[in-house]
Amino acid sequence: MKVLWDETVQGCSANAQRFQGTAPYPWLRIRDFIRPEVFPQLCAQLPSPELFENHIGKTRAHGQKNHDRLALQYRPSLDAQLSPLWRQFITELHSPAYLNFWRTMLGLRPRSPVILTMHWHYAPAGASVSPHTDARRKIGSHIFYCNTEDDWDESWGGQTLVLADDAGRWPRHSAPDFSDLREVAASRVLGNQSFLFAQTDHSWHAVKAVSCPPGAYRKVFIVVANRLSGQVLWRRIRGKDADGYRLAG
Repeated sequence: MKVLWDETVQGCSANAQRFQGTAPYPWLRIRDFIRPEVFPQLCAQLPSPELFENHIGKTRAHGQKNHDRLALQYRPSLDAQLSPLWRQFITELHSPAYLNFWRTMLGLRPRSPVILTMHWHYAPAGASVSPHTDARRKIGSHIFYCNTEDDWDESWGGQTLVLADDAGRWPRHSAPDFSDLREVAASRVLGNQSFLFAQTDHSWHAVKAVSCPPGAYRKVFIVVANRLSGQVLWRRIRGKDADGYRLAG
């Protein structure tokens, strides 16, 4: 069963130049990147929280507030614990078609290396993602929101916020508060939504604290596109992915 909806992929690609010119950095809300009939099945077959690492209270660099969540990094050794549908989805994300989608959206050359890493995040009540930019090895992120109306309410939050540093006061390795940046836009959580953005020195983004009931989780699956930097190459030589996780772990 095919997971990605080719019509949506092609429609986004046709508007790549518009995406690249979006301020304050390239971002795009996307509906139905996953085939509509497949999306509810993917959500129902998400990995068990028992597989996740607890990152709640984990200290971050540069004085930034904790990004509290349960986290699971994809690596090939995890395949046996994923459903066939999730394995198919990940296979399609590693396909030339999806890698070319990234190259088109970012205006890269046809043969430019694009190294993907993927992970799931489950965020409990009160969890937030403080304003930050990503590591320079990253060239963009594609966030898939994996909640449905059965387990989430849009009023609980969970939207990814596009933030702008209009005064240019905050270097990337710093810890601004929400009040220090202007909110430009927000993603949507429900309705087979995903959110694409390019990494720049000023691609500030965040998630305000979610107000879901105890036991509920904001669930996302994130595909990160990395450049083939010296760091990424060195990690690969040592048997690690671009994020530093052991591929055989």
